[in-house]
Amino acid sequence: MIPAARNFIRRLQASNGFRRYFLNTLWMFGEYALRVLAGLLVGIYVARYLGPEQFGVLSYVLAFVALFGAVAKLGLDFIVVRELVNHPKERDVFLGTAFWLKSIGALLSLILLVIAVLFSSNDATTNLYIFIIATGLIFQSFDVVEIYFQSKVYSKPVSISKLLQLALSSAFKLYLVFAQSELFWFVLASLFDQILLALFLAFSYWRQKIGSFFGHFNVTTAKAMLKNSWPLIFSGIAFTIYIRIDQIMIKEMLGEREVGLYSASARLSEAWYFVSLIITTSLFPAIVNAKKISQTLYRQRLQRLYTLMAWLAISVALPVTFLGEWIVTLLYGISYQESGVILSIHIWTGVFVALGVASERWMISENLVGISLLRTTAGATINVVLNLLLIPDHGIYGAAIATLLSQIFATYVFDLFDRRTRESFLMKTKSFFLYRVLA
Repeated sequence: MIPAARNFIRRLQASNGFRRYFLNTLWMFGEYALRVLAGLLVGIYVARYLGPEQFGVLSYVLAFVALFGAVAKLGLDFIVVRELVNHPKERDVFLGTAFWLKSIGALLSLILLVIAVLFSSNDATTNLYIFIIATGLIFQSFDVVEIYFQSKVYSKPVSISKLLQLALSSAFKLYLVFAQSELFWFVLASLFDQILLALFLAFSYWRQKIGSFFGHFNVTTAKAMLKNSWPLIFSGIAFTIYIRIDQIMIKEMLGEREVGLYSASARLSEAWYFVSLIITTSLFPAIVNAKKISQTLYRQRLQRLYTLMAWLAISVALPVTFLGEWIVTLLYGISYQESGVILSIHIWTGVFVALGVASERWMISENLVGISLLRTTAGATINVVLNLLLIPDHGIYGAAIATLLSQIFATYVFDLFDRRTRESFLMKTKSFFLYRVLA
């Protein structure tokens, strides 16, 4: 081994900070890897069993509810992480206030969903499925526990909670397949997932023996949180629109079977999105802390994050481009063969989603959340327009192209048009240079 490289590795091993972030990322990746495995062994069994049409109904219902899930989150997650890092002594106030705000947001989401259903063309059974899954939004308030552990760079308890929920949920869904259950029971399983996770997260926090945050709600803190997060609320809604609206529009314009074919490939492609989210979430506190030390170190870490995000995604997209049809047929069966081309196109969205996730954290640290809202809204608008233009002539392939083009604009090109984000655009451009990776 080259002496310089050996010395560098020794310095990393001696660094408490490196070990802390490495172990945190390792736990998150371990939980994610098992979740992907469960998706292959369970989710694919479910898709095979249900077939494209019923799987399309389930995917449509999940996408419909997801449009309102962003309202329930209220854009608070990364705001609360930032405040917990900067003001750890105010833990209970921040967590308690965030919990009750999210609970109110969940109720608001349900009201909006009822109104939206009145204007839909869904049948009574589909609407019933929507309301069953939407009930789970109430239990999302418990994700403030995950926010707390993120701020401490300690993902182990959260990962264990998610793995326990995953094991029970997977066993239940496998039982439903082997028992040849109706679609209704798979819808109930989605609600079961959310309830289980809330229970396990609450238990993991209770085990820390640091008291309860449920009795803490501060009006002043709530107003400050909402003042900072309102752009992120709309940004979250816009983001959900341009990663889920395609499935809703496909159902309205083509049918449920086409939703099933499209969703099968989209789920494989979107699995990568969570990798970029995990890495960025784990490293976000380090980037925030770097800003306290020096602007040079801050920009240096941000550039490294962009480069890492881009090339990890490219390394996945290249082989999948040529193996898309083979992968889909192998996993889902011959009835989903048409989805192969969709996967080959859709997989490239992961490159720009990864850069977008990283730059969103940068915007939060720079208090540019308003720009984040504008670019996400622009991406959602472009996606809707492109879907309207491309789906009638190109079907589900047009939907995949629309999603890719809207992602490229929203997460990369948009930054060029504002002087405050032009530096981020240049960093993203540099991240594509292969020599930076080799260096």
